[in-house]
Amino acid sequence: MQELGKQSKQIKMIKKPMIMAVLAMFFFYGAVAQENLSIDLQTAKEYALQFNKNIRSSALSVQQSQEQLKQAIAAGLPQVNATTDYTNALGAEISIQFDENMPASQIPIDPTSSFNLRVGQLIFSANYWVGIQSAKLYQKLSEKNLQKTERDIVSQVTESYYLTLVSGESLRILKTNLENLGSVYEKTKPMVEFGVMEKVELDQLSVQVNSLKNAVNSAERQFEMAKNMLRLQLGVSADTSLELTESLQSVIAAGGFEQTLDNGFSLEQNIDFQLMNVREEMQKKQVDMQKANYLPNISGYYSFTQKILKPAFDMTPNHVVGMQMNIPIFSSGERHSKVKQAKIELETIRNEKELLEDQLGIQHKQLSFNLKNAVENFENQNRNVEVSREVYQNLQRKFNQGLISGLELTSADNNYLKAESEYLQASLELLRAQNELNTLIGELK
Repeated sequence: MQELGKQSKQIKMIKKPMIMAVLAMFFFYGAVAQENLSIDLQTAKEYALQFNKNIRSSALSVQQSQEQLKQAIAAGLPQVNATTDYTNALGAEISIQFDENMPASQIPIDPTSSFNLRVGQLIFSANYWVGIQSAKLYQKLSEKNLQKTERDIVSQVTESYYLTLVSGESLRILKTNLENLGSVYEKTKPMVEFGVMEKVELDQLSVQVNSLKNAVNSAERQFEMAKNMLRLQLGVSADTSLELTESLQSVIAAGGFEQTLDNGFSLEQNIDFQLMNVREEMQKKQVDMQKANYLPNISGYYSFTQKILKPAFDMTPNHVVGMQMNIPIFSSGERHSKVKQAKIELETIRNEKELLEDQLGIQHKQLSFNLKNAVENFENQNRNVEVSREVYQNLQRKFNQGLISGLELTSADNNYLKAESEYLQASLELLRAQNELNTLIGELK
């Protein structure tokens, strides 16, 4: 009980006081006006832990399991019940004939009323003690489920935060590129009018500008979709204005990817494995519960009865003390079958546990491999985008000097945008790979 209590307190006290104050202020102002959130990744995690609806439901399940434990304990404590009754025979009489030569005597049935107080106490029941232990394990299971829900939500918030950063960066690059290409288009117009360049080059630039406008519109929709997903996971309304205070570059720079790869993996730190351990313990108690059905149950009681309206002839005692023992003798194999079924279920869970161990080991190996590949791919794409940017900037200067045509600049622009897109995709894959590995090894904070 003390260990479970400590775990519950630790779950409730994971929020920092300073963060809690900030979140409370956000929540207060959101209740009276449109909420404006300017958050970094860590604050987003703390906010989700406080306001996410799924976490709230899991926390309520923990409270429910606590009440169920109290209910299980109370079943073995003294039970006090009181009853009162009133009986009226509506003038009926009892006919008694003491001698066949004598007329029968008529005895009226008087109205009666009584008050009864009964105190019951369970003395011995193996099912009761096993039931309490099972209720404790159920409470532990609900707490582990809360931790799993928190882990999953934090992981989802992290990924949505990354996706929003990448979407915002993609939108920024496209808008900047559209402005630059629009400027090139405006500079090309007079050149075509004066015959310095052919009209086909202006048309090619026009097509490229229109394509970029469509790409900007698509990027805006994707950016808003990413923010909506983040709003849902944070537990805020759709009208909440979100501003991410970190840039994609700063998040990657502080990534610590090599350290993530160096972190060891322990099954005991994985919440899914912990849940499987609790399931195994609970099934062991189910086996004990079925075995307990072979043992007797003993209970005692005290009864006090007070007649309010007494009949003429009353033999009911005021005080009664008793004891009852229920001894199971023969059930035609029913109890034996239930024990066997519980043992089979226990073996099934143990088999699932061994399978989970293998799966987690393989998953850790694969996710580590994915992160290593993502790091290498990101480094390659980072070099590619730098080269593409330099080429595009050089060709743009040459175009401004009239040394190259607009078609050459358009081709370089396409290559640069492709490199930027691949770089952003590599960045997202890198951050996702790290988040998935951290989720598995339990390093989410």
